[in-house]
Amino acid sequence: MSETRRLAAILVADVVGYSRMMGEDEAATLRALRSLWADVVEPSAERNKGRVFKSVGDGKLIEFSSAVDAVRCALDIQERRTLVEPPLRIGVHVGDVVIEDGDLLGDSVNIAARLQQEAPANGILVSGAVYDQLRGKLGISLSDLGELKLKNVRTPVRAWKWTAGGAGSMSATGADQSSTPSLALIPFVNIGNDPEQEYFADGLVEDMITTLAKLSGLTVIAPNSTFLFKDRKADARETARALGVQFILEGSVRRSGDRVRITVQLVDGKSGASLWAERYDRAVEDLFALQDEITLIVATELQVKLTEGEQARLRYTTTQNVEAWTLWAQGLAHYRTGVMTPEGSGRARQFWERALECDPNSSNLHGMLATLRVADARLGWWGTREDAITIGMEHARKALDLDPNNADAHLAAGMLLYLQRRFDEAENAARLALELAPGAADVAALAATVLAAGGAYDEALSAIERAMRLSPKPPANYFGIQGNVLRLAGKDIEATAAFQTLSRRNPGFGHLDLAIIYYKQGRAEEARAEVTEALKARPRLSVTSFAITQVRRNDEALAADLEALRASGLPE
Repeated sequence: MSETRRLAAILVADVVGYSRMMGEDEAATLRALRSLWADVVEPSAERNKGRVFKSVGDGKLIEFSSAVDAVRCALDIQERRTLVEPPLRIGVHVGDVVIEDGDLLGDSVNIAARLQQEAPANGILVSGAVYDQLRGKLGISLSDLGELKLKNVRTPVRAWKWTAGGAGSMSATGADQSSTPSLALIPFVNIGNDPEQEYFADGLVEDMITTLAKLSGLTVIAPNSTFLFKDRKADARETARALGVQFILEGSVRRSGDRVRITVQLVDGKSGASLWAERYDRAVEDLFALQDEITLIVATELQVKLTEGEQARLRYTTTQNVEAWTLWAQGLAHYRTGVMTPEGSGRARQFWERALECDPNSSNLHGMLATLRVADARLGWWGTREDAITIGMEHARKALDLDPNNADAHLAAGMLLYLQRRFDEAENAARLALELAPGAADVAALAATVLAAGGAYDEALSAIERAMRLSPKPPANYFGIQGNVLRLAGKDIEATAAFQTLSRRNPGFGHLDLAIIYYKQGRAEEARAEVTEALKARPRLSVTSFAITQVRRNDEALAADLEALRASGLPE
């Protein structure tokens, strides 16, 4: 009887450290594994036209008719998988397979499984055969590992590696995310013969480019390049390819009497699909003020669509004063990249204080300056805790006088209250902030800190899960907050994964938390190793400095944590 064969791309996904996790907490591991398969892996396979043809303990084997679909699925899984679930390693190969009762057999399946075993945690290994079919199709970069000698495979296999957060990272939709989102603003079409309107249209685009260039996490092409496309009738995809960008912003301007109509559209440079479009009808009383207004609206909408999600509506409507807005955006760039350092947060503070001088009645600026003072009070960056709390509360009160519904201000006040051990008041302020800003990832993350400190673990877990959901590519400090909430809630396995990610993303952080977890699990040698790593990066760490940053309702639990650090070698 002849064999039935076909060409197939095989994806093998397996959990890292499964046996160890089962030994530590079998019930929690099984819950996490079920969630991983049901909520991430299987839906991703279906979205990318794959078929799960075998489940083996802690692994899944998935068949695809296309190598591109298989790798897109692998990327989708690794980028959608949150760290409350076990880490995965994935291998992908394409080749001839034998079909037997719905199962797939043969060397191709074996090679995919062996590549999976060589892949790093949270990473992907693909064979040379897969790599050859990917070039120019997914916009990712992979590291060449050369030829690998795989177990039970006769000849060496060329392999290529992708790791989470590396140069080749890619979003679940398939859009290239190997760098920050890139955008080109094409000169708007002047619908009419009025020269003044032509100047206004060109000035509007130049102003937008200047303003958008201040934003964190967005690369904007300079006008000397984009204005070469003025009056050309090029397809948006052709323009995107020519300028090397992911997105095109285009539009038109039409003036009729004392009214002006501006249309704006954001286009995906790869597919040509419209991602966002809006029309603005305004009175032409002050063209420059109108230009500023439209610029700030579009800047906010682009941040919503391309980088920060819904919380941009909270943040980027800070002020209608363009000078203040520009200073605000520059400060926010430092805040985003330096949120865990006195230098980065200090530069954010300088920009925001200058912005406040331009617009002293901005509730949002006062609210975020209050937030900065929380870190100052907790970590002792710029003065005493008492001074930081006093200054922060002044900013929070002023923000709430200007806007009683300012979520940042309520949350900042709550965090300052928790540092004063006024836990009930702090928790109520955090809950109110969550209600006022349901789409703000930062609010949810910081609220989780307050709720966990007071012992409201279920609410804290819900809040940090919301933050991670709202920010698919979260900043490093989110993983620290996530790990802290999980650890305090007694979920050590999930907390370990979060702290490990924090330490990779922000070297020197997360190690002391891991030391506490390992020490309490009886893994004293590993706990000492984590303390050693922490001291290498931050030599001034001590039991005392750690204790100062920890404010909790449960003093006994904190005392046990401090004793674990002492026993693990952290200086007093």
